[in-house]
Amino acid sequence: MSRICELTGKGRQVGNNVSHANNKTKRTFLPNLQNVTLISDALGSSVRLRVSTHGLRSVEHNGGLDNWLMKTSDDDLSLRARRLKRDVRKKLAETQAA
Repeated sequence: MSRICELTGKGRQVGNNVSHANNKTKRTFLPNLQNVTLISDALGSSVRLRVSTHGLRSVEHNGGLDNWLMKTSDDDLSLRARRLKRDVRKKLAETQAA
């Protein structure tokens, strides 16, 4: 399973460990991923996603999963998140038409 946030697209970064003697060895910096259950108000259901803590703070700052998905471009989202965004957009269009 790849270590990429499903909402923000944040992934691993590569850098160096630098010793006191200035020896450099490769290492990776992994994002802090958490398995969380987020509630979609439009769909009326909960969704399990693998999200970085930075992404989780962003979702809460924007007022929930639905608002955050509508404001985010599809480039950063995973396939599951893009499908979720499509379903939310469809459901919101139905409620506004009625």
